[in-house]
Amino acid sequence: MLPLLLASSSAYRRELLQRLRLPFTCASPDLDERRHAHEPPRALVQRLAEAKARALAGRHPDHLIIGSDQVAVLDDQVLGKPHSAERACEQLQAASGRSVTFLTGLALLNTATGHCQVDCIPYTVTFRTLDQARIARYVEAEQPLDCAGSFKAEGLGISLFQRCEGEDPTSLIGLPLIRLVDMLLAEQVRIP
Repeated sequence: MLPLLLASSSAYRRELLQRLRLPFTCASPDLDERRHAHEPPRALVQRLAEAKARALAGRHPDHLIIGSDQVAVLDDQVLGKPHSAERACEQLQAASGRSVTFLTGLALLNTATGHCQVDCIPYTVTFRTLDQARIARYVEAEQPLDCAGSFKAEGLGISLFQRCEGEDPTSLIGLPLIRLVDMLLAEQVRIP
């Protein structure tokens, strides 16, 4: 099996990939992640997932490189990482009582062959109706400032949800393991 490399510095993605019990290393790609003018969200996450994998290809020949990127979409508007408590509160207020679709782009690049598999996995979350006090308590308690959509589904953020819909709940955290296993199997990787 070719060595496996996760093209990410995300602790969340690293924790998810550890579930597969495969040896891997991590490296952070240096990449401009800005959205192109008029670029649809689905195309954005697929482009960035592949670009992250390809950004490390030159330094890691004969590897399988995993790239992933995620955005939250509310009314065709992309919600990025909030980076501040104020912005996190604004995002959660906008999502209150509504559905937000999370699009996670996934790429698996075989640098030995140049073959790259790319996909986009959607997952929809319907939020409970949230008042400002509850939102403020949540943001203070969990500090979701580095998370698209301003919550951590793997933690207390689950309490904000009324319902979830999608094929792969791990895509909500940022690395769709069900689809990744399909890609790894296509590359003849033996999953324990």
